[in-house]
Amino acid sequence: MSKKVYDNRELSWLKFNNRVLEEAQDSSVPLMERLLFTSIYGSNLDEFFMVRVGSLIDQKLINDNDKDGKTKMRPSEQLSAIYSKVGELNEIKDKTLSAVNKELELRGIYHRTMKSLSKAEQEFVDSYYAYEIKPFLNALIIDKRHPFPFLNNQDIYVIAKISSKSGIKLGIIGCGGKYERTVFLPSDDSGRISFLLVEDIILHYADKAFESYKIEEKALMRITRNADIDVDEGFDSELDFRQNMSVLINKRKRLCPIRLQLSKTISEPTLDELLLRLELSKKQTFIEKSPLDFKYVFSVFGKAANRKELFFPKAEPQQSRMVQNGVPMMQQIDKGDIFLSYPYESIKPFISLLEEAANDPQVISVKMTLYRVANNSKVIKALCAAAENGKEVVVLVELRARFDEENNIGWSKLLEESGCHIMYGPQKLKVHSKLCLITKKSGKAVRYYTQIGTGNYNEKTAELYTDFSLMTANRDIAEDAQNVFKALSVGKLVESSKLLLVAPLCLQNKVLEMMDDEINIARAGGKGYVGAKLNSLTDKVLIDKLIECSQAGVKVELVIRGISCLVAGIEGVTDNIRIISIVGRYLEHSRIYLFGTGVRKKVYISSADYMTRNTTRRIEVAAPLLDESIKERVIDYFNTQLADNVKAREQHSDGKYAHVRTGDFPLDSQKHFSAEAYANAPKADESAEAVKKKSIFSVIIGLFRRKK
Repeated sequence: MSKKVYDNRELSWLKFNNRVLEEAQDSSVPLMERLLFTSIYGSNLDEFFMVRVGSLIDQKLINDNDKDGKTKMRPSEQLSAIYSKVGELNEIKDKTLSAVNKELELRGIYHRTMKSLSKAEQEFVDSYYAYEIKPFLNALIIDKRHPFPFLNNQDIYVIAKISSKSGIKLGIIGCGGKYERTVFLPSDDSGRISFLLVEDIILHYADKAFESYKIEEKALMRITRNADIDVDEGFDSELDFRQNMSVLINKRKRLCPIRLQLSKTISEPTLDELLLRLELSKKQTFIEKSPLDFKYVFSVFGKAANRKELFFPKAEPQQSRMVQNGVPMMQQIDKGDIFLSYPYESIKPFISLLEEAANDPQVISVKMTLYRVANNSKVIKALCAAAENGKEVVVLVELRARFDEENNIGWSKLLEESGCHIMYGPQKLKVHSKLCLITKKSGKAVRYYTQIGTGNYNEKTAELYTDFSLMTANRDIAEDAQNVFKALSVGKLVESSKLLLVAPLCLQNKVLEMMDDEINIARAGGKGYVGAKLNSLTDKVLIDKLIECSQAGVKVELVIRGISCLVAGIEGVTDNIRIISIVGRYLEHSRIYLFGTGVRKKVYISSADYMTRNTTRRIEVAAPLLDESIKERVIDYFNTQLADNVKAREQHSDGKYAHVRTGDFPLDSQKHFSAEAYANAPKADESAEAVKKKSIFSVIIGLFRRKK
C-alpha cells in the first residue's frame, strides 16, 4: 500500500486546529470573529498540551517502546512530530493575527505597543503604571542564594537576565492575577478603541522593578503544566470520592512544566539556564510574536459590542416547530416524540419539562446524568426545586469531567443540600451519557418521559454547539433508561438493552453488527450504507470495520469535525469512504449513526464518538429515532451537511484536508439550518394545526431536496 490508511491521533488533531485557524484567515468571516477564531486556536492548543502532550510525556517516561496501535509511532516520535508541527502552525497564527489586527486598525480598533504611544498616551501609561501596577509588583531575583519560584500554570511572567559577575542571575516578575489584563487608553469622540496588555507595560518598566540592577535582556514567558492525572489512582481510602477529587485538582496545579512560550528570542546562556530550572528542552520552547494568552480578546469584544458589522449577524435559538405554545411539555410528549436541534432551536422546552416535573404533584421521581452545566444553571435549579418539593431526585454528577471538576464538586454539594441523592459513577469509567428519566404516577397508571441528548445540559453551550435532544414517552426506551440508572446506582454495567445502545458493553458490538449487516447486503449485490456524524474517529476496531465495509462495496459517508485516524480515498482500501469536516460559526458537536438504505434505514443520535474512550471506557447512550418524521429530518440534516460547499473540508487520500468547492450555489449548512429554524418557528398566535402542517411541509421539502 503506497499511502497510509491510518493517521496519528495527535497529528490529526493538529490538522483540525489548523482548520480553526483557517477560519481566522477567511475574509468572509467578520473581523472580530476572526480574532475569536485565533483565540480559539490558542485555547485549543493549551488544552492539547496539558492533556494529550502531557499524557505522551508520561508514556515516554514509563515505556518509550509502547507504540501507537495505528501508526506504530513511539511516544518520543509523536512528541517530536508535534513540536515540529506546532512550530509551523504558530508561525501561521502569528501572521494571521497580524493581518487581522491591521484590518481592525482600519476600523478604529488598535492593539498598541509601547513604542507606538503618543506623548499624551505615554503620560497616561506612566501614571497607570505608577498607581495601578507598581504598588502590587513582586520582582524576584534568582541566583545561588535565592531559589527558583513556583510558576503558575499559564500565567505570564517577565523573565530578565540581570548583569552579574558570578554566573547567570535571573529576575522574574509576575504579570497575572492582580491586574486588569487589558488596559484601554483614553478615547476621543471618534469611538476609537486603543488598548495595551498589562504584561507589555510591565515588561517595558521592568528596569524600574529592579532599580538596583542592570537588565541585559528581557522577555515575556508562559509555561504550560501537565494536567494529565489518573483520577482513579492514588485515592486516599479515608476520604470520600468528592474529597479525593479536591485533592487531585490541587495536585494538578503543581504538575511538571511541559511547554515554554517566549515573546522573543533570548540568548543561549539565558535560555539554557531557564530550561535547566524548568527541566524543559529546546524542542518544548516556542518563540511567539502574538500575545502568549488570548483571553484578552473577550474584553475587546465587550468594548466593540456596538460595532455590529464586526460580528456575525445576531442569531437566537428559535422555538421548535414541534413545540406548541402554552401546552404542558409532558402533555405534548404523550402525543408524540419531540426533537430539538441546538443552537438553531432553543433548549427552553427541555428546561420547561424539568420545571414542570419539579412542580407536578403526580411526578414521583427525576433521574439525570450531569457532565457539564452552565453557570447559574436552570437545570440545577429545577432539580433542586424537585427535591425540595418531595420528589425522588437522583443525579449522577461526573466529577471527572476534565477542567470542570471544581464546578461539579460545587454543584454536587448544592444538589445534595437540596435533598437530591448524588451518585458518582463506577470506578475507571466516566459517565458521559446525556440521559434524563421522569416518572409520573396518576392513580394506578405510570408514565415515563425520557430525554436523550448528544450534548451537555448546559444552556450556554446550547447556544454555541450543534446538538440534538430527543424527548419521548416510549416505554421500552424508558425501561432501558431505568436499567442504566439502576446499574449506575450499584456500580454495575448494562449488559443488555431493548432499544438504547449503552456503552461500554452494548454499543460498540451493536454498531459492529449493523455494519456487518451492510457488508453482507453489499456482498449479496445490494446497496450497503453506513453514515456517521462524529467529533472524532479513533477506535481501531470500528475503523477496521469501516475499511472492511469499503472493501465490500458499502458506501460510507462520515462527517467528522476533529480527529480522524482513518484516511479515506485510498484505492482498493478506503475508496468507498468519504470524510468531510465542518468548522464554522458553531462548534459541531452532535453525533448521528446511520445504517442501511430506504425502509430499512436505522438512525441513532448519541453522546458517543467512535473513540476507544467512548466505546469501551465510558457510560454512553445512543437512542434510535423511531418517529418517521424525526428520522427523515435527521437524515436530511446529515445530507445537507454532506452537501456543504462553504465550510466543509474534504479529507484526501494523503490525509490532508481541502475546502469543498462544488455546485452552482454556495451552501453553508449552519446558515441553512439557522434560516430554516427562523422560518419554521411558530408565531405567538399560530394554531397547533398550522404548526403541524408546517412541520409536515418541512419534511416534504427535505425529501424533495435530497431527491434533487
